Amino acid sequence: MRIKLSRFGPIVAADVVFGDLTVFVGPQATGKSILLQLLKLLLDRRHIHLEMKRFGLEWGKNVGEFLQLYFGEGMEGLWRCDQSSLALDGRAVRASWLASSRTASRNGVTAVEESLFYIPAQRVMSVRDGLTRPFSEYRAGDPFVLRAFSEKLHQLVQTDFATDDGLFPKRNRLNETLRRPLVEHVFGGFELRTDVARMQRRIVLQGAEGDVLPYLVWSAGQREFVPLLLGFYYLLPPARTPMRAGLNWVVIEEPEMGLHPNAIAAVLTLAMELRRRGYRVCVSTHSPHVLDLMWALRFLQRNGGRSRDVRALLGLDSTQRARELCQSALASDLRVYYFPRGSPVHDISRLDPGADDDAEREWGGLTSFSGTAGDVVAAVADRRAQ
Repeated sequence: MRIKLSRFGPIVAADVVFGDLTVFVGPQATGKSILLQLLKLLLDRRHIHLEMKRFGLEWGKNVGEFLQLYFGEGMEGLWRCDQSSLALDGRAVRASWLASSRTASRNGVTAVEESLFYIPAQRVMSVRDGLTRPFSEYRAGDPFVLRAFSEKLHQLVQTDFATDDGLFPKRNRLNETLRRPLVEHVFGGFELRTDVARMQRRIVLQGAEGDVLPYLVWSAGQREFVPLLLGFYYLLPPARTPMRAGLNWVVIEEPEMGLHPNAIAAVLTLAMELRRRGYRVCVSTHSPHVLDLMWALRFLQRNGGRSRDVRALLGLDSTQRARELCQSALASDLRVYYFPRGSPVHDISRLDPGADDDAEREWGGLTSFSGTAGDVVAAVADRRAQ
């Protein structure tokens, strides 16, 4: 799939061809989330319109109002009538088509499956005091992807886990190969469970001695990770079917938030499991660890790397599941795009440290500070030695 875009919000120009695993990197407020949300809108327009109407949101034919309902308050000016352009796989797309819901209403459609599951950067907002939040608890100006993600988690906890207090670890959720790093690097021996508060199921941590830790005393990393874990639970069902019906794409924004590097590696392993099961995965990040993984995988692909090399990279034991996951990673089409401020998006997929392009050489700016720090330290050391 290819999206070509110009003058859309902060995005000056972008020509993005999505691979099996596509990573977006760049400073804040440069359009990474906007393009990923636009990808979902292009793939799931009818589903999004029906969900909005189901929860009482109306926008008529007003493109600006629709953009504000979907992207969030203040986003009505993303599309500039005299400047913006959008093409999907070479076919021009009008802003009026993005906002039009006539097809769904005319055919009397009441449900359409979504094809992309979106895990937003604001996911920590989907849980308040350990209680999941439904779609209707948010304001109309909150981004649709946050509200939809939160609604899905609410259904999962209040319905799918209504008769089971244990959330993590669970034998029928995530293979042992995937669970072990999370136990070690995220939960530190605590179990994730539910109990009932105010006639709703809330999420708590429980220690080995039975002591319960409510949501507000968790670490920042645990609060950030739990909604992400529940998203993975939804995408990785325990049944024989490897994928959720209808879903083919997954977006994960900033999976590194609040996490130690070892925990980031554990989350990236889960992303590789999504790829093994057949999902096309998109990640936005500010973490050099994500780019380290992409660079290493591309190097292994070009230089005869084997499954055992990927296992060493991810710290996985030699199990059948781990071998399958690593083979899938080696066979995947890996792409990286850099979103600068005020200039076109760069394809930096080669991640060549010797490239002439600063954006590629510095991995979208993620290694530039380390280089600067090294230069300053070396200069001070030379001066001291004189």
